[in-house]
Order: sequence, then structure tokens, then C-alpha cells
Amino acid sequence: MDHDFDIDLFLQRPLIAHLATMSEDGARESPVWFLWEDNAIWLVGNTRDSFPKRIQADGRCAIGLVDFDLEGGLLQHVGLRGNATVVPLDQARLYRLLRRYLGDDQSSWSPWFRANIIDGLDLMVHFIPTSIVARDQSYFADTDG
Repeated sequence: MDHDFDIDLFLQRPLIAHLATMSEDGARESPVWFLWEDNAIWLVGNTRDSFPKRIQADGRCAIGLVDFDLEGGLLQHVGLRGNATVVPLDQARLYRLLRRYLGDDQSSWSPWFRANIIDGLDLMVHFIPTSIVARDQSYFADTDG
């Protein structure tokens, strides 16, 4: 595997992942929250979402993540290719995923977000990478103006 930096540390950041899946009409992309755990990516969804249906039809997919800070000159990218399966929702894993983005205190989570998004989650996607590429293309902003 080709890594310019520690991918485990990178994947602990609360970034947005971009999931690319196969469909009869061509490739599709879905921005998703994720959890990196047990050398796998875990995603959440519901039975109405289209990406779990595409994964059930063809589990081959790719995930891309970018951490970019224009002013600080940070540009790091991780690309993963592999296979995914749809699995039952694990409440403990769901909480670990959500707290990365919403914080540890569930009472501070938006009631609207909980009712309209979280409460409708009923499945997980388990993505196992077969290849990982990590590139650090960071630069330093021109300080001379």
C-alpha cells in the first residue's frame, strides 16, 4: 500500500467521504460520514437510500477523502478501492460514528437532525479496502503576497 502519511490518523478526522458505486447507468457518488474501525470503513444509511441498493447489486466501490486548508497549505488525499456489503445497524458503532461529527453529548445534538436523519438510519455499509493510496500534496502559502 502506498502512503505518504499515517492513514489511521488521517481517517480519525471528521471528514466527508465520497463513496463511488456502480450502477447500470454508470458511476454514482455519494457524500457520507464514516467511521474507520477494524481496518474498514463503516457508513450508515437507510433502506430508502440508493447507495445501499447499488452496493447490494455490485459491492465494488471506491472511497475518496480530502483534507484541504487553503490558508495553511494542507492538502492530503486518501483513496480506497475495495468491496462493500450492507449489514444490520449496530447501535454502538452508530454512536461512535455520529459522535465524531456531532460531539459526545447526545443531548446537544439537534432534535431536528435526530428526528429527520438519525432516527431513520436502519443499516450500515461495511467497506473493506483492497488498496489504499495516501498522498500528501501539502504546500505553503506564499507569504510574500
